[in-house]
Amino acid sequence: MNARFSIRRLSLLTLAGLMLISMWHVQPSQGAVPQLDSIRVAIFLQFPGKYSVNTAAATLSSAGGLSIGMKQPSGAEEWLREAGNVQARFAKDDYKVKVLETTSFETALSAYKRVQTAKGSGFITSLTKKSKTVYQVTEGTYKTVEEAKTALSKWKSDSELTKLSGGSQPELQGPLHLESTGYASKAEAVKASSSFEAAGIDTYIAVRKPASGLRYSVMVGAAASSADLDLIKVASGASGVSLLQADAKSPYLLLKNDHTLTGKSGSPLTMYTFPVTSAKVWVEPAGKETIKLTERYSRTYRGAFEFSDFNGKLAVVNELPFEQYLYSVVGSEMVATWPQEALKAQAVAARTYALYQGTGFQIAHVVDSVSSQAYAGTSTEKQSTIQAVDATQGEVVLYKGKLIEALYSSNGGGATADAKEVWGNAVPYLTSVKSPTDSSAEKGLYSWYRVVLPSGLTGYIREDLLTERSETNAAGIKLMKVNTDGVKVRKIPLIQDDVPLVGQVNAGAKVVVLEKSVQSGPMSWVRGPFSSEELVASLKSVTTIAGPITSLQVSKTGQSGRATEMLANGKKLEVKYPDMLRTALGSLPSTLFQIDETARVNVLGANKKTTAKPESTSAIYTIGAGGEVKQMEAKLYIMGSKGKVREATKTPSFRFIGTGFGHGIGLSQYGALGLAEQGYDYSYILKYYYNDVTIAKE
Repeated sequence: MNARFSIRRLSLLTLAGLMLISMWHVQPSQGAVPQLDSIRVAIFLQFPGKYSVNTAAATLSSAGGLSIGMKQPSGAEEWLREAGNVQARFAKDDYKVKVLETTSFETALSAYKRVQTAKGSGFITSLTKKSKTVYQVTEGTYKTVEEAKTALSKWKSDSELTKLSGGSQPELQGPLHLESTGYASKAEAVKASSSFEAAGIDTYIAVRKPASGLRYSVMVGAAASSADLDLIKVASGASGVSLLQADAKSPYLLLKNDHTLTGKSGSPLTMYTFPVTSAKVWVEPAGKETIKLTERYSRTYRGAFEFSDFNGKLAVVNELPFEQYLYSVVGSEMVATWPQEALKAQAVAARTYALYQGTGFQIAHVVDSVSSQAYAGTSTEKQSTIQAVDATQGEVVLYKGKLIEALYSSNGGGATADAKEVWGNAVPYLTSVKSPTDSSAEKGLYSWYRVVLPSGLTGYIREDLLTERSETNAAGIKLMKVNTDGVKVRKIPLIQDDVPLVGQVNAGAKVVVLEKSVQSGPMSWVRGPFSSEELVASLKSVTTIAGPITSLQVSKTGQSGRATEMLANGKKLEVKYPDMLRTALGSLPSTLFQIDETARVNVLGANKKTTAKPESTSAIYTIGAGGEVKQMEAKLYIMGSKGKVREATKTPSFRFIGTGFGHGIGLSQYGALGLAEQGYDYSYILKYYYNDVTIAKE
């Protein structure tokens, strides 16, 4: 049973800055505790340097139907409704590449799959031209015509698409339209559109805010330039319907028949596209039910959704009551079956953390991932998490009367981190404390043995797959016997189906035991071995490094023992702050670790002088337990003065053996579990992990 692993970053916001945000309602009691009625959570957002999770379209549905409209400064306006459980799609009316137009749905589907293979964001839509249904496959959601032109060049040179299209070339589509006057009903607008469809022009029905009873209009063309729009105007001149250029400064919803999700020619979904210049589309449940968002794991959410253009991408924001947001966060960040006092501690910490962030993402307070706090909609709500939030409603953590940034991580590894040793700056309420109850993470976990196989390879086998023996090898090292056929030998003491095996062995095979360790998890873990090439590639993502790496060592540690400085080949690894060493070294769980440099060997010569192992170009000769002399090849096994055997390799590789999961600052979630199991309440737990704080409520 593992807690959700979380990563928290220190915010650059100050409490003074938060108080300037208009949505905060400061209460005078107990140190002026900030309050928030509703919270805005970005599900999809393009925010350079902080968050980048994108989708070309978002699909919503609700058992009681959807109310669809626009968010205005004065409030939300309902424009229309979708029936219960009907899926509605939302996307930007922007620049795209029309890669293919065809009357064959099978051809369109093949073109769409080609776009997917090339990692493009595609759509299949349909419309009527000259009394026939035609299917258009478009790619992209581009901010500018220049970006779309770059993509157009790529698709023009795609030979597979050329074959599917019969030689016709892709072309640009854009957000420029001609528009008719308003109609009172959709049926009237559809009737008026027939003349344009008969002329073979792209024709759509659009919805605007009702004005004098007029709601619907006909939009013609999808041009990427004024010149293209002029050509469409000439082509549509014989229709007898008066057209003007559509005003994109005034919000609208342009309706398209979308087949992208269904993959079928019939029963398309309605896709509502909106202008990027003005619109904030607002969708809420027509009844009391939740809303499902297909593109985010089909999760269901409380509250409403807002769609807009932000930094050139579709922004999808879930707005809901603040306390109800916490129902999900507590269940996402902790195991719902944990003691109520641990869940309460998590609730207060999560509430405090969210309030501290302000509008940290401009159009949203937080995002739904561990870049803020894990939030998975109603899927992680349980009665226990709801109870924990309700029991602590409004309670936050203060330091000297001011809101703290209530950071937390999965497991402190026996001692939480001081903020300075992780981020480089000291914070008075985020200091290191002993966290012995972090070991609660290891309850019920298997032990694993690191063994040498008969083939000479080294890896891990789980304890229940081995049988104890009294036998030892010639060097006096313990042997064990495999008790099952097809036993998988792992790189680390953990089942990882996506990681190649070291090998497999059958029942009866004898293996040499090097060490025993608990299964890798939130408390104790092993990573590696990493080759020099693998580490160089990883390090280059965050720092400058000249490979190959022949030595790697921790040169400085902080108060909790975490690495704050490291040397590679004797030179300091320059990182922005110490916690970045985790990313630099292949995404390690924490910076509380030791390094096993497998090529580091001290050699005792005949003159009794000890020297470091020579370069790999030099030969090393060994005398084995049986007296045989041989030159070192790929690896050898060395017994130290205390009888412990370690693997040594000819070429450098590096294993990391560590404890803790996450940055380690503030509340340790597994530590909270252990304290709650010992009978401590949530207030004690919070005050234990956050130095000199108080718990306040409005």
